[in-house]
Amino acid sequence: MEVATQHVSPAAFVHGLPKVAVASGVRVPQKAFAGRALNEAVPLPSAISLGAAGGHGRAFAVLSAAASSLAAARRRTARAVGRHRRARGGAEVAVLEKAQQLGVECSTLRVGIPKESGDGEARVAATPASVQALCKEGYKVLVESGAGLLSDFDDAAYEAAGATIAKSAGIAFDCDIVMKVRPPTLDEISLMPAGSTLIGIVGSRLPGSEPLVERLMAQKINVVAVDNLPRQLSRAQTYDTLSSMANLAGYRAVIEGSVALPRFMAGQFTAAGKVEPAKVLVIGAGVAGLAAIQAAHNLGAIVRAFDVRSSVREQIESVGAEFLTVNIQEDGEGKGGYAKEMSKEFLEAEMALFKKQCGECDIVITTALIPGKPAPKLIKQYMVDIMKRGSVIVDLAAANGGNCEATVPGEKFVTKNGVTILGTDMVQSAAAQASELFSNNVSKFLLSMGEKGRFHLSEADEAVRGCWLIREGERLPEPEAPRPPPPTPKEMELEIEKVVVDPRKVAFRKALSDSLMYTAGVSGLLSLSSMGSGISTLATTLSLSCLVGAQVVKGVSAALHSPLMSVTNAISGLTVVGGLLLTGGGYFPKTAPQMLASLAVLVSMVNVGGGFVMTGRMLGMFRRKTDLPSYSYLLALPGAILLALTARGGSSLTPLVYLVSSLLCIQSIGALSSQKTAPAGNTLGMLGVAGGLAGTICSVHVPQATLVQMLATMALGGGLGVGIARRAEVTDLPQLVAAFHSLVGVAAAATAIASALSAHGSGLLYSISTYLAASIGALTVTGSLLAFAKLQGLMSGKSLSFPGQRPLLALLALSLVGGMWRYIGTSAINVLYFGTAVSAVLGWIVAGQVGGADMPVGITL
Repeated sequence: MEVATQHVSPAAFVHGLPKVAVASGVRVPQKAFAGRALNEAVPLPSAISLGAAGGHGRAFAVLSAAASSLAAARRRTARAVGRHRRARGGAEVAVLEKAQQLGVECSTLRVGIPKESGDGEARVAATPASVQALCKEGYKVLVESGAGLLSDFDDAAYEAAGATIAKSAGIAFDCDIVMKVRPPTLDEISLMPAGSTLIGIVGSRLPGSEPLVERLMAQKINVVAVDNLPRQLSRAQTYDTLSSMANLAGYRAVIEGSVALPRFMAGQFTAAGKVEPAKVLVIGAGVAGLAAIQAAHNLGAIVRAFDVRSSVREQIESVGAEFLTVNIQEDGEGKGGYAKEMSKEFLEAEMALFKKQCGECDIVITTALIPGKPAPKLIKQYMVDIMKRGSVIVDLAAANGGNCEATVPGEKFVTKNGVTILGTDMVQSAAAQASELFSNNVSKFLLSMGEKGRFHLSEADEAVRGCWLIREGERLPEPEAPRPPPPTPKEMELEIEKVVVDPRKVAFRKALSDSLMYTAGVSGLLSLSSMGSGISTLATTLSLSCLVGAQVVKGVSAALHSPLMSVTNAISGLTVVGGLLLTGGGYFPKTAPQMLASLAVLVSMVNVGGGFVMTGRMLGMFRRKTDLPSYSYLLALPGAILLALTARGGSSLTPLVYLVSSLLCIQSIGALSSQKTAPAGNTLGMLGVAGGLAGTICSVHVPQATLVQMLATMALGGGLGVGIARRAEVTDLPQLVAAFHSLVGVAAAATAIASALSAHGSGLLYSISTYLAASIGALTVTGSLLAFAKLQGLMSGKSLSFPGQRPLLALLALSLVGGMWRYIGTSAINVLYFGTAVSAVLGWIVAGQVGGADMPVGITL
């Protein structure tokens, strides 16, 4: 038989609208398949007459023809076709059932990623990572050649991710779905087929956007404007491109502003003097503003922030800024979390506040926007005129007209009074990162549209409906944000039960973690008993000193870290104690061990004397004329009493003298937590070291001649250190600390070798400590000398790198461990020499990997 057909419009298959096509006895229930453009009509039977004379054969022929036609349509449009059935009695047959799934299979859709054509736009709507995610879902992704080059993504990376490279923009736009960063131009819109879907930023709420919206409507396409996303939805945060870009823009505003600012951001206590931290004002505490506050605070600046919304005060203060206010009680909380326009009186008070801050601050960052309106002018020209020369204004609202009257959108501008105004797009300064964030947002939004493996635009989805601007050329009304009813007490209880974790489980996990930690600590410390009876005292001293030292150093101000490094370096000169215990031979050393011991005393005292003098000079540089005297010389009284009692008590008092000296050294470090107490801390360190030396001398019973040698060597070394530290230039103090620190390593290694040569002790613990002392000392010597060379400019500050570096380091480390194992078993002096030499090479290579700017950290380690 001949089957009459009619062509059904593609609109009958879109967007999930329930429609029924009825054609002469055949009812075809249809569900829309959102976002699918049908470039050709679908033939369906329009008249099937199954009268009594038709019979079953005639019915079968008709149904076969209908099934073939519908099968072809299914292949082209990916719709699910219901199975047919025939009604008993032979009058009519229902040939189609309602589709069980909504939308279109992703495997039948092409996603186009064109190259952005806007001037200065370096971002791309999809990165290789997001392309891979889309391809995994089944989409066929076409990326215009060169689309990602400005974001450092080449065509090969896209092809490796599964994309096809489109040779022209026309091919990329001629897809079912097009993803873009910037709004399309009129020419680009004409390249998109009717019924296709555009996903990207449109700017429909900005002034002057109507011509663009009208052109999109005329093209009969679907437009999903991601910049219209309802930001109140918690689920929508994953798709929020505006927040992602604002976060990056706020961070980059601080970075670019600090580059333009001709000074430090953080306060500095340097050898050249004290530098005050920069002052940063952030206007607007949205996503960009909070990111800017946090970045500026992390760079060490003093940050102040202002926002008309009082609700953000806690957020501002939590990220490290001072919240500025005006003396007018008016809240600026607007719709959707944005700010609203304020009253005249509030604006006048606001202007007065900004004028004052502009005169004080080094960097001003503005982020204020009001949806649907040009950016408010907050920084007037007269405010710019009173700013300090070299100051910087970063206007993040420049694209919307700018918050500053002097801003030139898209440009860097320097005023006559030397103020730099940045009106450039901060996001473009980190195009690769911006593209990654944007593509993650948009691709995840696309993947959320429909069930797994299908694409479907649904008005029931609040996130989609909020962004759905145009449907097949029809402008959709702005959705109203629903206000959820207040929860009942029962619902609130259920919600709390869902969110709050069982406190008993949390408490159990914490208790279990603590138990395991203490178990490991107890087992580890008690297992040390196998190393000999003397280990308990040493382990106690080491454990307590580590705990106390960590707590004390935590309280030291970052600005005083250089004096801290110097004073701790001076205290580490107590390696002199080891040399004193091995000193012998009368007025002059006679044997090799005695010579090494004398050398250890000499170099240790150079470090002690020079270290305390350097610390005093550093602290003196930071003192202002208005600072009160420290009167630290009064601490000479307890120092004199300590030395007198030590001399009188002799060896019986030595343990308590060591305790007092240790406490004084700890208090010395703790006093560096403040500029006011730091000078006293330096003096306390001197007293602690002096007490330790006095206790050692009084505890050893040596001939008078040997005692003279001890005192003379100590005096010579201390005098050399003081003389060198006093004559050094102020700018040379950091590298002088490194040079003095190498002497500590010399003393440690020399003392260890001298002890081994003289067989000063025996046993497992003695062998381990001797080997470690020599090895760590040698590593300290070469590492500190290399640091001195880099800081002094005697060699390049670049990191040391050469082929086979890592294998060599691994070999040296294994050799060092193997040497210790061998020395424990044999106590052979040649093995000790070997370990010392290996450590020296290891120290040089490891320290060489550190750049010159990071050398102070290397010295500390």
